[in-house]
Amino acid sequence: MAKFVLAGKADCPYYAKAEFLADVLQRNLPDFHIHKICVHPSDWEKWLEDACASNGWEHSSSPIVWRELIDRGGKGLLLGGFSDFLEHAQGYYGITSDMNSDLMLNISAENRQTKELCIEEEIHRQTSLRPLHIWISSALNPICYSLIPQLFSPGLFPGLPTFSLHLMDADGSEEMLQGLKMETEDLALHRLHEVTVHSDQTKAFQEAHFIIFLDDLQPMCESNDVQDDKDHTVSRVAERLRCYGQLIEANAQKDVRVIVAGDSFVNLKCSLLIENAPSVDPHNFVAMTTQLEYEAKTQLAQKLSVKTADITNVIVWGNISGSFHIDLQRAKVFRYDGAIWGPDGFSQQVMEMIYDWKWLQTDFMSVVHKHRTTISSKTNKATAISTTNGIMTILKAWNNDASPEDVFSLGVISTGQFGIPAGLVFSMPVSFRDGCWSVCSDVTVTDELRQKLNACADELKMERDTAA
Repeated sequence: MAKFVLAGKADCPYYAKAEFLADVLQRNLPDFHIHKICVHPSDWEKWLEDACASNGWEHSSSPIVWRELIDRGGKGLLLGGFSDFLEHAQGYYGITSDMNSDLMLNISAENRQTKELCIEEEIHRQTSLRPLHIWISSALNPICYSLIPQLFSPGLFPGLPTFSLHLMDADGSEEMLQGLKMETEDLALHRLHEVTVHSDQTKAFQEAHFIIFLDDLQPMCESNDVQDDKDHTVSRVAERLRCYGQLIEANAQKDVRVIVAGDSFVNLKCSLLIENAPSVDPHNFVAMTTQLEYEAKTQLAQKLSVKTADITNVIVWGNISGSFHIDLQRAKVFRYDGAIWGPDGFSQQVMEMIYDWKWLQTDFMSVVHKHRTTISSKTNKATAISTTNGIMTILKAWNNDASPEDVFSLGVISTGQFGIPAGLVFSMPVSFRDGCWSVCSDVTVTDELRQKLNACADELKMERDTAA
């Protein structure tokens, strides 16, 4: 069985004549197979150079013909140009071509026209496709294995038919990223247009509409001084996130939305991205507090013997991965088994239902601070499920119409609200409406709460000074 490949310029008369001869051979010889590659004239020189370089051939004209071994594969065997192909057909099969010059020119003109139409159709298809480009940084983080399937949930990104998922990891190997890509493709998701992996960070975030950062750098300093170790880590975080911010500025869509998650320096990382992407609206960058907020709800729910979902409107202020304060002034509890009962939708103030004030002021905050570490120590893994849920909660609220009564804790850029220094990324209460977030201005800040907010702001300013 013979398989030949015929390639040439779309407007080459000799490619047209070779094509005609190949069709005659294929019609008359059951074991003869031909594969044609029609290349646009503007692309021919580069295409031929690459083909010869990859196969170790020397050929400089159109067309080019080679033979492949169907059952064995491997490198093709170069036959040559049109004259070589014609000689081979005459010698082996006794078939030749008698196409005249006018017909050769007419077919070559038709080939070029057809090729240009195909190119136009492909450009139109790609333009009309317009996939949503989602980038994940630190994609080899175990969180991705629960996050990626959830990203394609119906209704999460309304009105967008297809997605391009870009997986990047500055500290991971190309092989591991390829493995993650293969697993993602195996999900057989109808809305997934393509999955790409990126180890070359110079091209990071190209055309990005959404970016999710999962980066957490581990301490590497050999010093026994804890402060030196922290300062060294902050410097490394600053170096990487400044680079990422500049890449967002250069490559991403100007309406890109960015979610920063993780367990360390979350506010600082978000702040550095904002500073280094000045043409992107700072309101398009958020640091995820939702996971921490839900961890606080869990402790309150256990104390009140209700489900975690029965606790709402818990506010987390401050430094998400550092010094923060949990504010219960608006927190409500539903379905609490107490002296007063009401219909569905009836709620009571959490502060009025918790009588153990000592627990609330001491043990509660301590348990919340240690909760994530406790889970990781039991599973030897990152808290992937709860992190994924936090990211999904923010994406749903950001992309869809959330109730204005729903209060979310979110790390956002301060403009001086509540006396928080402008320019700091600070966790505070927000609500979502029409695809935008706004800070809840009707929250009461007592003198006691202000002292705690000032302490959180001082810590964030120290981190920023260290990163400078």
